[in-house]
Amino acid sequence: MSVLHSRLLRYLDEVARAGSIRGAAGRLHIASSAINKQILQLEESIGEPLFERLPRGLRLTPAGEILLTHVRRTLKEYSRVEEGIRDIKALQGGEVIIATMNGLAGSIVPQAAAAFCARHPQIKISIRVMFIRDVVQAVADGEADLGFAFNFPNPSQFEVLGSLDGRLGAVMSATHPLARMSSVSLASCIPYPLIFGDKSMLVHQIVVEAFSAANLDVEPTILTNSIETMKHLAADSGAVAFLSKFDVSGECRNGVLTYLPIRDRALGKNTLSLVQREKRAVGLATSMFADEILRTARAAIDGSIVVGSTEPVHIRSAKPQG
Repeated sequence: MSVLHSRLLRYLDEVARAGSIRGAAGRLHIASSAINKQILQLEESIGEPLFERLPRGLRLTPAGEILLTHVRRTLKEYSRVEEGIRDIKALQGGEVIIATMNGLAGSIVPQAAAAFCARHPQIKISIRVMFIRDVVQAVADGEADLGFAFNFPNPSQFEVLGSLDGRLGAVMSATHPLARMSSVSLASCIPYPLIFGDKSMLVHQIVVEAFSAANLDVEPTILTNSIETMKHLAADSGAVAFLSKFDVSGECRNGVLTYLPIRDRALGKNTLSLVQREKRAVGLATSMFADEILRTARAAIDGSIVVGSTEPVHIRSAKPQG
């Protein structure tokens, strides 16, 4: 659509909406004479009047109504074309920053980032690993485009793009005596060495409260603030850790670890959420990466994660995280 043609179509649309050339000129900040001249030339070219000139304004003729239907359809389609071009430009560069926790940074997030970067190599993905309080602050301050973590303390302050049940389960090596079971009770885990997250981690309180509610007195054999350490210990010994399915999706898929649901109702909720700052204008790249994150997370639940090709991904860790 030429600039001149586009301008004429908008003149016609605005005159029809305003019911007068003067009203349209005011809205478009164009001289009335310029709009009138364009319409007269178009009417002469078509050979039919497009407007009836009434004492109090203009009214579309039947020919004008037919033309206006075409005009509005054309303008709408042209707007979509412009939007599509802007979207293409948006995907030719830029950066998406996601703030997350260390377990997710070792599983769901890099899997999603690898798949996304394979399709959009011009987009840089920065993964910043933090405690939950720092994830909240980074999203609230606009330092991160997305926050992906368990148990946001006040999720209503953000726009929640998706939430999933990340209930903790018993995690052990694939050769562990409990591994052949479909689910376990907390009591059945007690005979084995137990690995707990330390007090700096959210999972610590969930697990401790669950054993207490089940009237089970236990002392963990190992305490750590590293989910990676918990996974390695569970894989290389007869110990049992307590993690979410999202934390161990890759290891379960590769047959290194087994995740078993825990039957005890005392086990507290562990909600995984993807958030962004409320009412923030989000770019196409951020929106598409958010979709990739949620798709990968949902696939982890049913065990159907497919890892994409590994493109360079920038991962920055702020501190030892939990």
